[in-house]
Amino acid sequence: MEYFAGLQFRDFEETDVTLFTGIMKRAFDEDARRHLGEESGGPPGYDNGDFLRKWALDPGSTAYAIYKDDAPIGAVIVWINSNHENFLGNIFVDPDYQDQGIGSLMWKFIEQKYPETRIWRTETPGFSKHNHNFYVNKCGFKIVKIEHPGDKYEESYIMEKEINRS
Repeated sequence: MEYFAGLQFRDFEETDVTLFTGIMKRAFDEDARRHLGEESGGPPGYDNGDFLRKWALDPGSTAYAIYKDDAPIGAVIVWINSNHENFLGNIFVDPDYQDQGIGSLMWKFIEQKYPETRIWRTETPGFSKHNHNFYVNKCGFKIVKIEHPGDKYEESYIMEKEINRS
């Protein structure tokens, strides 16, 4: 267990899948309600554990289960590459804890954990304005490409954050 700014981070394990799938489902469904006016929605397997089994437990990824005051609140999945060009695959926070700066603290933990990173990359759905604000205004990413522009469901924002080590 690692501690950072009042949060607890530990390696994500198989036994976490069920608990964190519930949190992930609530987070993604809230995003679908907020931005699409739909009751639910997320990437394939976000609601049945398949997503976390596939990505959080992937041998090439590093994933953290995140707690606040011993309560599970979210997770983050990253790929750390030997060329120091790393990828943020997923970050989610329970809707009950959103808009309180917790996502920003989670991201700060990741950045300090991997100080050799030269570039962080990620992507997020085009409809998710809440995510765009988080990545661009809170975390310092820049939008470098929009795939499938104008498609309500397929539009995707490709983002990068270059780390200056001067």
